[in-house]
Amino acid sequence: MQNLRGMKAQIISIGNELLIGDTVNTNASWLGEFLTGMGFTVTMVYTISDELEDIKKVITQSMSESDLVICTGGLGPTHDDMTKKAVAELFEVGYKLDEKTLNHIKSLFKERNIPFSSSNKSQAEVPENAEVVFNKAGTAPGMWFHEGNYLAVLPGVPYEMKYLMKKKMAAKIRKAFGETGYVYSHYIKTAGIGESTLSDNILGDLSGYYQNGVSLAYLPAPGGVTLRLNAAGKTQEEAKGYLEDLSEIIYRKAEIYIYGEGNEYSISEAVGELLVENGMNIAVAESCTGGHISNAFTDVAGSSNYFEGGIISYANRVKAGQLGVSQKDLDDLGAVSKEVALQMAKGVAEKLGTDIGISTTGIAGPGGGTKEKPVGTVWMGFYQKGREHFAIKALFTKDRLINKERTKMVLLETVRRVLKGIEIMPYDLKKEQA
Repeated sequence: MQNLRGMKAQIISIGNELLIGDTVNTNASWLGEFLTGMGFTVTMVYTISDELEDIKKVITQSMSESDLVICTGGLGPTHDDMTKKAVAELFEVGYKLDEKTLNHIKSLFKERNIPFSSSNKSQAEVPENAEVVFNKAGTAPGMWFHEGNYLAVLPGVPYEMKYLMKKKMAAKIRKAFGETGYVYSHYIKTAGIGESTLSDNILGDLSGYYQNGVSLAYLPAPGGVTLRLNAAGKTQEEAKGYLEDLSEIIYRKAEIYIYGEGNEYSISEAVGELLVENGMNIAVAESCTGGHISNAFTDVAGSSNYFEGGIISYANRVKAGQLGVSQKDLDDLGAVSKEVALQMAKGVAEKLGTDIGISTTGIAGPGGGTKEKPVGTVWMGFYQKGREHFAIKALFTKDRLINKERTKMVLLETVRRVLKGIEIMPYDLKKEQA
């Protein structure tokens, strides 16, 4: 069998919308992770226009430099979708009609009561040398080519691309390249600590654990750092086993900062699980975050078990009228103050009848700051009747969206730490009691 870990892959994303910023190219990052997990080394990612000659040129170059090329986009029914034409010209072949795909497209249009046209029929026409990969998740089929090296051509719609890669193409790739190598990635999620502090002061030098292809990467984001542990092995279980010692030492050193595992796992999921475990519920009073924290809670299935709701008290009159915040404090101290954050947290808990109330009030930016309260100043409140009532103050950035995200992460991490009985607050921020 061939050594899969020695195989190279390249990714080509096609579409003018990717180049001009209309669409974020999430396909490339997903494919990079997926192919790495299969043991490939991804050596290049191209994002190119819908121009016929550009597509032909880049596919030719990629196939000459790698063992496998994954190409996404440009398979729609309109005149600007040029990928099939480029591939057919590149391989100097004509087209064939795939009846299974045609019948599938017709049935979809009938179900949706949409007229069927000749341009829709063209999606069932593929280059003669293509192995058609049926796409039940959409109308454009995937295509698999073996012309010296291997080429997979997939739709650009993310959920269609992912369906075809996971359900169809992965098996073809395994058949073509063998089963001899796997790369396993394990993600550990941390919050409330900076990348350099986590690396230098908490974890220290872990290079002694980097054997058998084991590696560690720090992936910082607003409010948290994801640790990606990688290992290679002949089987997935073998690769996973190589990470046990590294994972154990990370937990031993950084446990209080770790809220969960898995690349898609969120801080709101972690908090929700703790609330359920403790038989508690929560409500949110938001000003500067404008519903961002409520949205994070409701992104999680089953959040109705612990999340009662929120009040977006953006205007001072809503803070006073709905949450019972003192008008005098609003006038004298301003909305962005410890006192207001405390009253908002208590007010929303009492208004919605929850065990815990949390709040945000700040200057998100880019304008509105003063010398005393610069842009990025945020007060966050926490209230639990009979137990905790405090606020913490943070100074974030001048970027509005980053400030909203960081506020969400810090406040939810604060809730997590309180529920876990951890006294140290995120980023060593100080509790200011009511």
